[in-house]
Amino acid sequence: MKPSNNIWIRHQQCPCGDWKCYIKYEGDDPASVSSLHVKSEITSSSSSSEAVFTPYVGQIFKTDDDAFEYYSNFARKNGFSIRKARSTESQNLGIYRRDFVCYRSGFNQPRKKANVEHPRERKSVRCGCDAKLYLTKEIVDGNSQWCVSQFSNVHNHELLEDDQVRLLPAYRKIQAADQERILLLSKAGFPVNRIVKVLELEKGVQPGQLPFIEKDIRNFIRTCKKSVQGNDALLNEKRENDILELLEACKSMTERDPGFVYDYTIDENERVENIAWSYGDSVRAYTVFGDVVAFDTTYRSFTYGLLLGVWFGMDNHGKAIFLGCVLLHDESSHSFAWALQAFMRFMRGRCPQTILTNIDSGLRDAISRELTSTRHVICIWHILSKISSWFSLPLGPQYENFKAEFEMLSHLESVEDFEHQWNILVARFGLVPDKHIDLLYSSRESWSLSYIRGYFLARTLTAEFSVALESFLKRILNAQTCLQVLFEQVSIAANFGSQTREGMQFMNVKTGMPIEEHARNIRTPYAFSVLQHEIVLSVQYATTEMANGSYLVRHYKKLDGECLVIWIPDDEQIHCSCKEFEHSGILCRHSLRVLMVKNYFQLPEKYYLLRWRLESSLGYLADENAQSSAGDCAQSFNTLTASLLTESLVSKDRFNYVHRELSSLLEHVRNMPVIDEYAMNMAVNSISDS
Repeated sequence: MKPSNNIWIRHQQCPCGDWKCYIKYEGDDPASVSSLHVKSEITSSSSSSEAVFTPYVGQIFKTDDDAFEYYSNFARKNGFSIRKARSTESQNLGIYRRDFVCYRSGFNQPRKKANVEHPRERKSVRCGCDAKLYLTKEIVDGNSQWCVSQFSNVHNHELLEDDQVRLLPAYRKIQAADQERILLLSKAGFPVNRIVKVLELEKGVQPGQLPFIEKDIRNFIRTCKKSVQGNDALLNEKRENDILELLEACKSMTERDPGFVYDYTIDENERVENIAWSYGDSVRAYTVFGDVVAFDTTYRSFTYGLLLGVWFGMDNHGKAIFLGCVLLHDESSHSFAWALQAFMRFMRGRCPQTILTNIDSGLRDAISRELTSTRHVICIWHILSKISSWFSLPLGPQYENFKAEFEMLSHLESVEDFEHQWNILVARFGLVPDKHIDLLYSSRESWSLSYIRGYFLARTLTAEFSVALESFLKRILNAQTCLQVLFEQVSIAANFGSQTREGMQFMNVKTGMPIEEHARNIRTPYAFSVLQHEIVLSVQYATTEMANGSYLVRHYKKLDGECLVIWIPDDEQIHCSCKEFEHSGILCRHSLRVLMVKNYFQLPEKYYLLRWRLESSLGYLADENAQSSAGDCAQSFNTLTASLLTESLVSKDRFNYVHRELSSLLEHVRNMPVIDEYAMNMAVNSISDS
């Protein structure tokens, strides 16, 4: 069994620090953890084979691979496996015949015995079985297809039961996640039989129910030792060459993108160990959208031994934007500190208000040292992705109830409520002592909403943003993404100018309130839709003015959950106890309700943050004229000059003054240099428009 060719895999080491503890990700159904990979392995093909009928002569397949998969599913369902036998090729058609046969087809050919004293005799499973499926390629209307020309399902041997057929070599596979775990345990000195027991315990399966056997593990470790551990020089040479190619790609990029920046470190042997980079578009975007940064360290390289870190931001349209990338040789606090230092240099020393990360003690320590003024938030979706690995086995059937209560707990807004409910939760499910519960509680000030409610996060904790990050990572990574390809994929994804941004949709007003109509012209559709939702809900709230001028705001149907809104008329300041504006930069329904009571028809200017305004769109940052056409500029000039003409005709003095100033301005403009991207692009747009 060969090691997986996956280069990039999800990071699986548990943040609790116990090397024997690891994380299972998507596909590990907590509700059926007792069968885990066994169930997925055993039933993956059987589930698809529910609709697989007996093949027949004349059956058509688009490709020979489709036919092999179909026949393989049929074979597994019926207690045998298949293999590829003969293929026939011609100069015109290429391969035009494929033969698939039962794994016991034919007879074992006698081999020349090695010149040893006691040669090992291996018993063959082949017994001349005649079960087969032959394919012939046909060309129909210029398209090739494969037709079943012969089929036989007659076996001269006993067919296996479901529990036996899964042990046939064709169906025994070690998944990438298990491969990493096996290698880790092997390096720690575990013998194969102990590795099997550890995996069975971790997966919660009965002895002998793994989707592979001891022999497969032993062969896998031996193969790895031969191909990797036994030839470290080749692996190190490949790693070094690929990183040097990546370094050369960075140097070349500086010529194409003057704003491109990169940095790297070398070890005592003069080899590159860490490398980070960012692009001109990303640096410019950070000037407006660098208030909140997400640092994702989900993936690591199985081949290169490198951790991938990607910095993201959120733009004013609620989209995830790429800010920077780093490859680290280890996950120590020192390496994370260097990565943060490099990122801050790229971004000209401006620290974000808030940084979102995974739960990691080394990263936490590095942030506390390097970003002293930055709030650190642990993404709740990272925690939720781990709790099944931590608690599904010890809690068993109680896990689903625990998960639901934990999610409710994480969204409590009061610190007192959180602390009280936490103690109840831990006691109810008997999780004292538990290293993972201790880990969560020790870091609660970084993930519980009750503690981070006052941190500015710009709506980066939404499920949509989490999905956007995962989508970005899947676009730049696949099983075969080498470092050079990774750099190219990141370059494409980071080029804001090449991205097709959705057209500005027209947002209808729902209430007809002047505040709503005014906000529509200032905010992006995304930010406006969030504010509009709050405006619509605000009319359901009643206000009670207090003696000190503040207000109690309460939903008309709810007797509890009231919010205190403080209004300071001198500075037009408004503060709500829910802290929504401090959290997202968008006013809450409670504050909006008080402003309406105060007869405000427009929001005070200070509550239109630059990051949510239309003019902050990335088009203006990456290319100043991307969001405006020549017609837009002409319209602006026409409006301005029309107003200027009207005002100047009021009196002769006005006219003379305007004429004199415009003549001077025109002369000044003519003397300005014309080599400017904006002017060149506008000229091109004007020509194309005409």
